[in-house]
Amino acid sequence: MGTALATLATGSVLTWALTQDDDTSRGRAPASGSKASSATVVIGVDAPLSGGLSAMGAGVKNSADLAVATANETGHVPGVTFEIKALDDGADPAKGAPNAARFVSDDRVLGVVGPLNSGVARTMVAPLAQAGVVNVSPGNTDPVLTLGPDWAAGTTSRPHSTYFRTVATDVDQGPFAARYLHGRLKKTKLYVVDDAGAHGTTLTSGFTAEFTRLGGTVVGTEQVDPAERAFAGLAERVRSSGADAVYFGGYHDTAAPLSQQLKQAGVTAPVMGGDGIFDQQYLTTNPKAEGDLATNIGVPAEESAAGQDFLSRYRKAGYPEAAGWYGPYAYDATWAVIEAVKAIVTANDGTLPSDARAAMPQAVARLAFDGVTGRVAFDANGDTVNRTLTVYGVKGGTWVSATSGPAPAPAP
Repeated sequence: MGTALATLATGSVLTWALTQDDDTSRGRAPASGSKASSATVVIGVDAPLSGGLSAMGAGVKNSADLAVATANETGHVPGVTFEIKALDDGADPAKGAPNAARFVSDDRVLGVVGPLNSGVARTMVAPLAQAGVVNVSPGNTDPVLTLGPDWAAGTTSRPHSTYFRTVATDVDQGPFAARYLHGRLKKTKLYVVDDAGAHGTTLTSGFTAEFTRLGGTVVGTEQVDPAERAFAGLAERVRSSGADAVYFGGYHDTAAPLSQQLKQAGVTAPVMGGDGIFDQQYLTTNPKAEGDLATNIGVPAEESAAGQDFLSRYRKAGYPEAAGWYGPYAYDATWAVIEAVKAIVTANDGTLPSDARAAMPQAVARLAFDGVTGRVAFDANGDTVNRTLTVYGVKGGTWVSATSGPAPAPAP
């Protein structure tokens, strides 16, 4: 694995197998302007396709597949046929590097969409960057990935020029949630819990800093094992603390039993979390979810014409799993890779050059187009310029939008 990464990092020449473009065998006419031969470009997709977050992962994979199918059907890049290569990470950071190596070793892979989880990204991004493989995530929210390890102290540095994301980060999400909980709901005493993971700890750090800056008080903190499902002791400590809100940093498979057991112990304070708990599974596995809250990146797809069109096409494609919240962002991430390939092909007189992989990061960096989630473009760090968020509350057993707005400006 190490040899393969080192070889590709030193600038291996990609070899493209050109084959006759038999559109008739695919049941469609050749796209206007397409050439007699085509190159196959593979887009890697990394997501949790098994385990507790598999519903989210399936939405990511299916949405990437829809983007590729759309590009192929419309002949969006004449002379190029796209495929996806999906790998399961099971939301396990240990699988990030091995999956990255598998993508890198396939010369046809010009870009990777994913991963969903920030913990997996921390192990996947570096080997992809070492090999020069562009990476666009539809779900990572950890600021370290684009701003460097010292971002919280005010020193930022982009670790990898190959990494981009189509979602806002925890720099935005935590303070946005704190302002809603303290300012709108007038909660002043907070108990903070996280799962000790990259996503959870960053989320609670940003949330807590803003909540206390606004005048709120943290009456207790605790970390839990993300595999833990028994929270009787923690529930009693929360009840005794007098907290009027509980903030959880982590994912729905841990948050759901925590919320349920808090309510069973007599805690009436709502549980609030980030995008990791905003999922239908949080509701179906937690009969006590009523009144709980979650922030999420962006705005609901149903609220824009482009989003509605995406959802309609997704349903018509017949995927067995829902697109979920991250589906539209995965579609746009995949389309960013497709648009980058198109830009490279256009600049090379209509053919895919042998060094296309090396040209992809700069091509993605220069992109700007209207996607299904809004404007798709990236700042100098690789973060999306489309930094909007939404707060949801559980009402009648359903997630209901409470408010949407831009990310808050940094605190003075």
